[in-house]
Amino acid sequence: MTPFMGEFIGTGLVILLGQTVVSNVVLAKTKGHNSGWIVISFGWGMAVFVGVYCSAAASKAHLNPAVTLAFAVLGKISWQLVPIYIAAQLLGAMTGSLVAWLCFRPHFSPTADADAKLAVFCTTPAIRSYGDNLVAEAIATFVLILGVLFIAAPSSSLGALDALPVGLLVLAIGLGPGGTTGYAINPARDLGPRIMHALLPIAGKRDSDWSYAWIPVLGPLLGSLLAVLVYKVI
Repeated sequence: MTPFMGEFIGTGLVILLGQTVVSNVVLAKTKGHNSGWIVISFGWGMAVFVGVYCSAAASKAHLNPAVTLAFAVLGKISWQLVPIYIAAQLLGAMTGSLVAWLCFRPHFSPTADADAKLAVFCTTPAIRSYGDNLVAEAIATFVLILGVLFIAAPSSSLGALDALPVGLLVLAIGLGPGGTTGYAINPARDLGPRIMHALLPIAGKRDSDWSYAWIPVLGPLLGSLLAVLVYKVI
């Protein structure tokens, strides 16, 4: 498997599993309707575990432009690979989002809340305050990237279970700082599904909230660069 396919498949699996968990919680007439934030956080954590586990051998399982940026700045991958990785991540996110929508398509019509339908695809803040939301996304991503950099160190290897600490880290972020913005912590994770929300024929959907869309892109990139700076210092 090539690095492109590794990133494409891994990111697609993350979004497929994560988005279907959110669908199960927020859409009407599902088995998991209203089961809550804890379920969503656990679901995304396990989704990342599966994506990382399946793609680690092919691409080192970045699955996130913020991770790719950090590794490129640190010289762990060539800058020539950056656009290839990011393209694969975005396309994988869009594909995973499409498949997740197909899985829960009958549940969109009986769901009256258009905001809930948007939340299936992308993040929205609990309290909209662009400056605060940007800081929250940067902090959450800082924690993710700093953790990933230490987890990826050769001395930290758990063999076949190397993907588990990353999943647990994402779970911890969801249960903590993620409660403010919905913790994109990954530009592709938010942008890819947001594009699909705009394109797909979803019954009763609202606009795709493009006025907010820059926050889950810029915030993770800023958090990534800050994590790299701190990692170099320590």
